[in-house]
Amino acid sequence: MADKPNILIDPSFRKMEEIFNADDLNRLSAVAEIHWARNERAPAEFVDAIKAELFAVVAPNNWRYGSLDDFPKLRAILDVGGGLPGPKSLDYRACFSRGIRVLTCAPAFAPMVAEMALGMVLAASRQIVVGHNAFVQGEEKYFKGGNTGTFTLYHQTVGLIGFGSLARALKPLLDPFQCQFLAYDPWLPDHFLRKQGVVPSSLDELLRRSKVIFVLAVPSQENRAMLDRDQLSKIQPGAILALMSRAHLVDFEALTDLVSQGKFQAVIDVFPKEPLPADHPIRRASGVILSAHRAGSVARDVREIGRMVVDDLISIIAGIPPTEMQPAEPELIQRLL
Repeated sequence: MADKPNILIDPSFRKMEEIFNADDLNRLSAVAEIHWARNERAPAEFVDAIKAELFAVVAPNNWRYGSLDDFPKLRAILDVGGGLPGPKSLDYRACFSRGIRVLTCAPAFAPMVAEMALGMVLAASRQIVVGHNAFVQGEEKYFKGGNTGTFTLYHQTVGLIGFGSLARALKPLLDPFQCQFLAYDPWLPDHFLRKQGVVPSSLDELLRRSKVIFVLAVPSQENRAMLDRDQLSKIQPGAILALMSRAHLVDFEALTDLVSQGKFQAVIDVFPKEPLPADHPIRRASGVILSAHRAGSVARDVREIGRMVVDDLISIIAGIPPTEMQPAEPELIQRLL
């Protein structure tokens, strides 16, 4: 193929072998000239030498290559970090005006996080961790005695705070339990939510009625500590709050206090500071299951990032709209963090 477009793959902090397999790279090299594609960050002088000819840049999180004016042929920026809306420090207005697509691999993590969310909630609702620890300590209780306070997910009311890619990956996993789904997402119209099989709800109603509440919304300027002490106090006794997207949405001090008092249960994969300080009181609270931000880091499944990148680049090169990664939307850029 003559005059293949030039593509810079500069994934550091991620490693090439973490996100790409050989077959995907071979598919891409058949239609494009690949530059760098190493685990180390591309030196500035290397990028400077080729940026005038680059068709696409594949990199994580932060735009670190200077003015877009120096990239006259650029048509796509593909973020492999996973954040929304895409790379930080990027001139999105220039991207939109020049028709440069900005895409993020965030949807690659949705199935992994959804599976982990379901697993952690099942572990809490059936007290699997509590039962295991009691057994190890020789204090197990058999039959009904070991099921005090447990519940199944069947026919429960489940609240979904945010109905983006995480919630849409989770709902099919919960459908066999025949739950009633309440969804709070002020960015989506009620008709759209109903078409997805969920009932639009206010945040207050969702918190009061749901036996299980999944926090799945992306962080924005509008939802910082949206679940404050007053809102968290509306959760019914014995319910489970699953914090799976970002701790940004929760007053974590209030959450820790209320869970420590036994007001409700919580399963938590994300924290306001990571690593979590060793003396943080949430570590000592009963009624919690804690995970060290592991929900979206399964080695085999992270390879989905590379497949999505290659599929969308092949489409863009062919003059076809990309279908796999999530595009940055002009209306949301200033609202997302």
